Amino acid sequence: MATVREVTDIIEPIYVMEGAGVLLRRSIATQRLDYLDPFLLFDHFGSRNPQDYLAGFPMHPHRGIETVTYMLDGFVEHKDSMGNAGTIGRGDCQWMTSGSGIIHEEMPKEPEEGMMEGFQLWVNLPAKLKMTEPRYQEIKSSKIPEVRHDDGLVVRVVAGEFEGVKGAITEIYADPEYLDVSLPAGASLEQPITRGHTAFAYLFEGEAIFGDSQPNSLEKRTTVQATRLVVFGDGDLVRVKTDQNPARLLLMSGKPLNEPIARYGPFVMNTNEEIQQALEDIQNDTFVK
Repeated sequence: MATVREVTDIIEPIYVMEGAGVLLRRSIATQRLDYLDPFLLFDHFGSRNPQDYLAGFPMHPHRGIETVTYMLDGFVEHKDSMGNAGTIGRGDCQWMTSGSGIIHEEMPKEPEEGMMEGFQLWVNLPAKLKMTEPRYQEIKSSKIPEVRHDDGLVVRVVAGEFEGVKGAITEIYADPEYLDVSLPAGASLEQPITRGHTAFAYLFEGEAIFGDSQPNSLEKRTTVQATRLVVFGDGDLVRVKTDQNPARLLLMSGKPLNEPIARYGPFVMNTNEEIQQALEDIQNDTFVK
């Protein structure tokens, strides 16, 4: 019999200032929650005040990780040391494998109306791929498949698989799942997740019930209100339902690396010596291989 994953922790995001002055809500990479292997950082940016984000993230380096930017609204212009440049907007996703080293910038633009909102996730790379060749994937919203149910449930499959529909992002070592789930009131979702994989949900709209939702079940269920990050224990699947209120959330999972972590700002390696080498490469202008 399949085991439903129970909620083991609920994280309230904290406000931080990053880049040249961008206000973010951070759930992973804090004193409360350092990391969820293989996920190293999770930020939620969103504001109707341009002063909260227009300073952006000028040119800065990364090594040893993958950065994932998923936009809900607004636009971000980007360029990098590989020669990539462009704009990601509503519903688009940018999955960048920094590998041996990349220098890039991400500069939000003020929308004509509405707000700027999206998420950034950092995914660790295993030791054998820390110094791999950088790679860049940009997926436009129209290329991200959607699954729609008659009850109004909508699931955008950024990475992984939902009901046999494969995600737009592929060939990622951590075998990640990245689902954008919109649940109307009175709806439910059940998603298998590989046993042993780390799993969490980020509820950013409404209210949802996580855990077993079967009648007369003895399994634990937890009601959560936005905005919170929900950490799951091990098991075979995640169940989530709504009652009187709709909800929107990101559901993510990935294969843990179980390797030592040494981090310094935008560098995440396995040893302090490798961090020192990254700093020396920056100083010596040998960072980009």
